[in-house]
Amino acid sequence: MSFYESVLIARQDLGQSQVNNIVSDLSNVIANNGGEVVRVDNWGLKNLAYRVKKNRKGYYVVLNISAPAAAVAEYERQMRFNEDVIRYMTIKVDELSKEPAGSANNSEAVEE
Repeated sequence: MSFYESVLIARQDLGQSQVNNIVSDLSNVIANNGGEVVRVDNWGLKNLAYRVKKNRKGYYVVLNISAPAAAVAEYERQMRFNEDVIRYMTIKVDELSKEPAGSANNSEAVEE
């Protein structure tokens, strides 16, 4: 199986419980297709750099996924149909990070 990191942005007018339901539904899509969601990081409501579909803010969620390519394709297809997801991006990675997404790791700083 391959490893993926996926970021999705949900509409600003949703509640946190509704965002959790979206993530749960998408996790079930991955699980039903032979994969697993290893970790979910909720970043919460953040300002967007520019308006996206009339939204100035959005709920950011990062998912670490271990799944076959077909499961990720179905996962992205489901997100395209969901009107509550305003943006998403999934990338393939060599290995899943042990730390929460977006955290700075100062131990890897390059010394001269």
